[in-house]
Amino acid sequence: MIDKLRIIFSITELRKKILLTIGLIAVYRIGWNIFLPMVDNQGMLAAMNSAGMDGIGNMLSQVAIFSGTQLDQMTIFGLGVMPYISASIIFQLLATVYEPLEKLQKEGESGRKKINEYTRYATILICIIQSMAYLSMLNAQAASGQRMFLDACVGPDGRLTFAWYWLAILTMTTGTAFLMWLGEQIDEYGIGNGISLLIMAGILASAPGALAKLWKDATVDGGLHMGGQMGVETLFLLVALFVGVVLAVVFVTKGQRRIPTQSAKHVRGRQVYGGTRQYLPLRVNQAGVMPIIFASSLLLFPQFLFAYLASQCESQGLWGSFVRGGNEIFTAGSSYLYVVMEIVLIYFFCYFWTAVTFNPKDMAENLKNHGTFIQGYRPGSSTANYLEKVMLRITYVGASFLAIIAIIPTLITNGMGVDYMLASFFGGTSLLIAVSVVLDLVDKIDAHLIMRNYKSLLD
Repeated sequence: MIDKLRIIFSITELRKKILLTIGLIAVYRIGWNIFLPMVDNQGMLAAMNSAGMDGIGNMLSQVAIFSGTQLDQMTIFGLGVMPYISASIIFQLLATVYEPLEKLQKEGESGRKKINEYTRYATILICIIQSMAYLSMLNAQAASGQRMFLDACVGPDGRLTFAWYWLAILTMTTGTAFLMWLGEQIDEYGIGNGISLLIMAGILASAPGALAKLWKDATVDGGLHMGGQMGVETLFLLVALFVGVVLAVVFVTKGQRRIPTQSAKHVRGRQVYGGTRQYLPLRVNQAGVMPIIFASSLLLFPQFLFAYLASQCESQGLWGSFVRGGNEIFTAGSSYLYVVMEIVLIYFFCYFWTAVTFNPKDMAENLKNHGTFIQGYRPGSSTANYLEKVMLRITYVGASFLAIIAIIPTLITNGMGVDYMLASFFGGTSLLIAVSVVLDLVDKIDAHLIMRNYKSLLD
């Protein structure tokens, strides 16, 4: 491995790309720790841990686990890159139903640049809306007596002043726009997918805190007591589960359904071309991590609503019971009904996203144009129907895998008594995103090595 690392850094172009990528990620991490002006850091943390903000604070921490945001602390990069991802998803979905966008998508590089321009504008709009909603929630808490801001930005009524309110919106929006630019610079001059690397960096940055909490909560027999109630057998089980989940993610992410194909022979002069047997690779997990992100994001809306109502509601009657019951149902890690809803949504979005990204008719047409066919099926509609049937079957396997990965933190929390935020690092969306991004990064590095006649990193 050391020899392979030496080879990687001996290639000038690859070394420059890697160092630039590391430098840009370091800039992202520096901005991650810069708070908005006039924010009382200690008061903000105390407010998030208080009884009134406990549900909202847990929800914001949950969002940070799979999105790389930092809404539980008011920093300049608090919104992360999720607004850009949301805008990208919106335009990718619109391109399948809105004809002008579909035409732009088929125009090649020029059309892609135009769609990227629209995506940037939509990102700014989403940032403004999200930051306004976030600050309005904190403004209401500040008015109720929670100290999260310095006196200079709070009016006589206890609410934020108009000038600071819009300054904070502008700062958070600019922060996300800067992260969007950082991601594009990594795409163009660095190595790997820029936005994915930024998300992974945000997720991994929370890992040391999770490990420290795990160590604090552990109790090892034999005289070493660290103040917790977690035995050594639970620690070993968590480590084994972590290794097993990583291996399963790698196996399924790399898994393919290979369909044998045959190319027709054709003669040019005295040379005979074609006639070779190849295969058409179909990924088992065609949708990637998007179904889990969609499902988690959709369930955040009722979770946020009931958490906010529970923090404001003091009624003990029917309305109070409804609010508290809804808050328990839509709290991740504490309700099996939440798990059932998450599984159903993952299956739905898995098939939906696969239908958006995989077009069997276009693939069958491309095979036909290149003189390639699947044995036993006529080119055209018969091949398209076969590809669609195969994709439906393997998508079921991919959706089942994603559902299992998504519910692992809840099973660990309820079965072992481990905190949900800690359990999320031993399974779930964050681990799936991190492993998927690392695999993509290894593939990009391998491409540079193989192009220069070096062995792959995994060989």
